[in-house]
Amino acid sequence: MVQRRDRRVERTQQLLREALLSLIREKGFEALTVQEIIDRANVGRATFYAHFDNKDDLLRSGFDEFRASLKAGQRDALSYGRNVEDRVFAFSHEIFSHTNEYRDVFRAMVGKRSGAALQRLLHKLLVDLVREDVKQTVARAGNDSVPAEAVVQFMAGALFGLLMWWLDGRPRLSVPEVNALFRRLAVPALKAARG
Repeated sequence: MVQRRDRRVERTQQLLREALLSLIREKGFEALTVQEIIDRANVGRATFYAHFDNKDDLLRSGFDEFRASLKAGQRDALSYGRNVEDRVFAFSHEIFSHTNEYRDVFRAMVGKRSGAALQRLLHKLLVDLVREDVKQTVARAGNDSVPAEAVVQFMAGALFGLLMWWLDGRPRLSVPEVNALFRRLAVPALKAARG
């Protein structure tokens, strides 16, 4: 039986995430306190701790929500895509779009301890998404000459590197342009790994 989440819980968590993001933009992540977050969200301390262990847990929760959205889109693409180009890396546009939307938050955190934690979360997310696509394409092709996990690490690393380069603003490509660039490089590489 699927449980529906309480709207009040969702609303409270959303308020806390919005407060966190606005405060990161203003002062960075390290300097934030839970008290500042709850003051900005206008919720009580007990309410915060009923939902999250600390501010790091609150930050991770936003990634969990994003991951669920990406996985749902990926399942659809893998199920209904007509050819390899339609099925693989269908999540990439949303990754670039989401990252662009929160570019200022990423910039406020990069280069700090929290930035390293954020980059690890993002890299793990990319590895998980790429692994599912590779499992559905390379493994099905039955090519044992290239280990599937090597393909996963190669593709996720390439996507992560391109994302970091693009976030740095050199050159200033639009979301569709950087997504097209990634796909132009990644799809042929994945096809080559299939043998």
